[in-house]
Amino acid sequence: MRISTAPLGSLIVSLVAAACTGTRPSGDAAANATSGGSASGVAAPVAPRELRLATGAALVLESRTEISSRRNHTGDPVTAAAGAAVLASGGDTVIPRGATFYGRVTALAPAPHPSEQGVLRIRFTEVRIGDRLFPVRGEVTSLGTEMRGRGVTAGTAAKVGAGAVIGGVAGRLIGGNATGTVIGAVAGGAGGAVVAHATRTMDIVLPAGARIRLQLTEPFERAVATGEARSGREAAARTPARDAGDAAAPAA
Repeated sequence: MRISTAPLGSLIVSLVAAACTGTRPSGDAAANATSGGSASGVAAPVAPRELRLATGAALVLESRTEISSRRNHTGDPVTAAAGAAVLASGGDTVIPRGATFYGRVTALAPAPHPSEQGVLRIRFTEVRIGDRLFPVRGEVTSLGTEMRGRGVTAGTAAKVGAGAVIGGVAGRLIGGNATGTVIGAVAGGAGGAVVAHATRTMDIVLPAGARIRLQLTEPFERAVATGEARSGREAAARTPARDAGDAAAPAA
């Protein structure tokens, strides 16, 4: 008579399965646990980092818009780009080189005389970094403006003409003949030209590419992923500042 071994085999399988439930995790699973990831290999999410520039940080911008008191008006838009990366104290890039700043003209007036200066004031309110806009509050402390004469206008021609008429009358009275009138007219015209040059309007112009210096009046903050901050730091290291004025701004 044969004795069946099936129950014994089932018992052995059950004992082996129970023992397996107390085994330690594999090497891959242990490595994932110590690295902060899950057993499935998916990394745990990393919280974004807050980067900050303190009040008083100095930024060097380059104008992308030509502004002239002859063509532009108060309220016209102005764009500029960061001329150098602005770094946090730890070396991370807070504002990358080339970031676009947006603002408007707040005051604009030509110079009434060549010996005087025109007026141009600009206020920047936003900066675009990647596909995001961030508010920025600062005061423009320097503008690379220049003065340009308008040349001969209708008003200038009228001044020259008036001088010639006055000179012609003086020549007739002094010379008493036609020759005196011609000489007087030439002299009067020259005098009118001098007056016109001395009183002509001079336009204040901010050329495209001109330097603009902006000083923050409030802290600037933005959140970045750890990888993004590291990439920005490496990019800034590959693109050094061009002069002492381009030095990175300190961060709080």
